[in-house]
Amino acid sequence: MEWVDGVKLNEQDAIERQGLKVLDLVNTGIQCSLRQLLEYGYFHADPHPGNLLATPEGKLAFLDFGMMSETPEEARFAIIGHVVHMVNRDYEAMARDYYALDFLSRDVDVSPIVPALRNFFDDALNYTVSELNFKTLVNGLGAVFYQYPFNVPAYYALILRSLTVLEGLALYADPNFKVLAASYPYFAKRLLTDPNPYLRDALIELLFKDGRFRWNRLENLLVQGSKDRDFSANDALQPVLKLLLGPDGEQLQILVIKEAVRVTEAVVIGTVVDTYNSIPNVVRALIFNANVAGPLTVSDSEIDSMMALRDQVFRIWGLLRSSQDFDPALLQPILQVLQQPEARSLGERVIGGITQRLAARLLQQVLRAPTTVSTSIS
Repeated sequence: MEWVDGVKLNEQDAIERQGLKVLDLVNTGIQCSLRQLLEYGYFHADPHPGNLLATPEGKLAFLDFGMMSETPEEARFAIIGHVVHMVNRDYEAMARDYYALDFLSRDVDVSPIVPALRNFFDDALNYTVSELNFKTLVNGLGAVFYQYPFNVPAYYALILRSLTVLEGLALYADPNFKVLAASYPYFAKRLLTDPNPYLRDALIELLFKDGRFRWNRLENLLVQGSKDRDFSANDALQPVLKLLLGPDGEQLQILVIKEAVRVTEAVVIGTVVDTYNSIPNVVRALIFNANVAGPLTVSDSEIDSMMALRDQVFRIWGLLRSSQDFDPALLQPILQVLQQPEARSLGERVIGGITQRLAARLLQQVLRAPTTVSTSIS
């Protein structure tokens, strides 16, 4: 036991007289609660204003640990995946999360639950993440739970209590504050960086669909995850690269090769289009007989799609490079995959091997890597 000097968080005027901001302290409380819930698995279940003090140094003090609870390890990772699946409207994956959350027995068919999730969340997610509030989501899930044989564990009720109290405190300070917007960067960062098999599989499932890489999902996760103060681009790449080089990474390697070909084609065509557009109109008309597509034989829609892909990849590269600890050499395993005999064989079957070799050459230039790469992922 010890005495802690501080001001209760509902005493906004007193806090501001100390030069502090209530919302900064509330944000700290949210981040602390997320780490208690989802990293340590042991959390303060009653963070009401009387149990939270702003110290003169600007720190947040938790008091009164009479109501504590534990989050089972499997549930911690399932909660992270569940929130990310919800934001990305992956309702089939959301429904399967209820097994890991211990809400449903494994013998319950979750397929009838998917339409109920879709009906509610398609309306709720018409708002942006920054506009959603926790109470709306809890109410929506509650309506789904009542329709199906859910068994809500005791720990979940205390999680709801903890987060609802924090949101109420935040709304007291700012009626427009949204807890999900403040917490989602943490969820995105954990999905990108945590090597746990459940989250690793959830990340692969989120990024790859129907044999295509969903660059928009990666960009969104990087944008959100980079807002978390502990985000590391190097850590974000490690889980997927480990899987890529692992014994179970064969299917992922094939997808990476195909995607590298797509990106290379997009970069090449984008460069041709940029060069074509830089030519004066008069010269362009003489050379290409006023052909709008210039030297290309692809349709305008295909060009637009490739230009959009190129621009998106460039934005993602910029996000990675903006991370203070980012080392481009970490991407060398992708070059290693592209240089494998299997990659050349696949490239020859798909596009005569030219674009596959060009993809390897372009990546090699970006990384300034030697021709033969030996990489270990720590």
